[in-house]
Amino acid sequence: MSRRKVLFFVEGFTDIRFVTGLAGIADLTICVPRSHYESSGLKQRVHDSGARLEIVEIDGGRLAFQARSFAWLWQHARSFDVILSQELLRGSLNATLIGALRGTPVVTTIALPPVEYFRCRRTRGQLSAPAALAGELVIRTLMTVNGALSTRCLALGTYLEGIASRYCGRVEWGGYYGVDTTVFTPADDTERVRLRQRRDLPPDAFIVFLSSRISHEKDPETVLRATAKARTMGLNAVLLNLSGGYQEFLTLGRSLGLADAESWVLGRPAAHPMTEVADYFRAANVIAQGSLEEGLGLSPLEGLACGTPVVATNIGGMAVTLPGYARLVPLRDAEAMAEQFLWIAANRDKARAQALRGREMVERDWSRARVFADLARVFDDVVRERQGGASATRRSTGTAGA
Repeated sequence: MSRRKVLFFVEGFTDIRFVTGLAGIADLTICVPRSHYESSGLKQRVHDSGARLEIVEIDGGRLAFQARSFAWLWQHARSFDVILSQELLRGSLNATLIGALRGTPVVTTIALPPVEYFRCRRTRGQLSAPAALAGELVIRTLMTVNGALSTRCLALGTYLEGIASRYCGRVEWGGYYGVDTTVFTPADDTERVRLRQRRDLPPDAFIVFLSSRISHEKDPETVLRATAKARTMGLNAVLLNLSGGYQEFLTLGRSLGLADAESWVLGRPAAHPMTEVADYFRAANVIAQGSLEEGLGLSPLEGLACGTPVVATNIGGMAVTLPGYARLVPLRDAEAMAEQFLWIAANRDKARAQALRGREMVERDWSRARVFADLARVFDDVVRERQGGASATRRSTGTAGA
């Protein structure tokens, strides 16, 4: 397969692991809003990575970015073989419109269920009923338009394939940035002790690792309550969150009135995903993923790749992908989650064996190497389809004029 000239159009956040992976399979240009590119830390991470790519930074807030990026895309779209755009919402609208008008294939991605995530705001009381209805209408409209204009949509796992297929004519499985199974690897007891020393983690505690951000679709409350309950049953458990919202997590822990929370609810800023975060997955006793809704979440897969047991809410993509590999619990059931923590602590060999079966699944289906090889194939496919369509049009035009 040849290296295609790819424009990655980004309005919001993207992961450095995805950017570096793209740079490895394509001649890559990314178009980003200047302010968010800097404030998110992505600019520094791209610089530090040494990845070979071109950066187009566009000034302005949301509306200004929409207008200026539309003009830039109109001028430059035909310079690329493929435009890649994240999600099926507002951030992709310029890309899909310009791609259709200028004849450049656009591949969109879906890594979360937009309507279902939005409904979590209503569940949490953050929206009135009229605002929730209006917002859902806007989301469905954007998904319909972007889905219709996309050449291909890549969905993160089977669950999201089903959602995307309601809006997109051509949907394929996609793995986002996948799991680097050469970095996320099992650690034995000796290695775990060393990792805890290096990362200044409690040496003898049962560490519950909540790696996800704190946002409306997550359920950190249940993980906090489950850890507290496990502690009342004699488990020396601590709960660690690494995220940009770790201060919010610490505040939440205090607000729930959990006994002695300051001693066992730990929070730290997000660790670098390529050089640091794997240490925490490998040092932990269990990965906890509590969610109100979930497209899939790569954190449970990263945990399994490390042979670390995973306890997750039985919902969304996790309910489809993780059975047999993770310990699944009902929505918002802190008692059931605590029971799983206690089971893992009492059955460490069995729990690890289950997680290691999960590692085999991750290596087979979600490895970084496979994910980006599949993505390169998709780029080739859409370019060939476009070239084949253009050739057929030329032949048809020539025949008509003969």
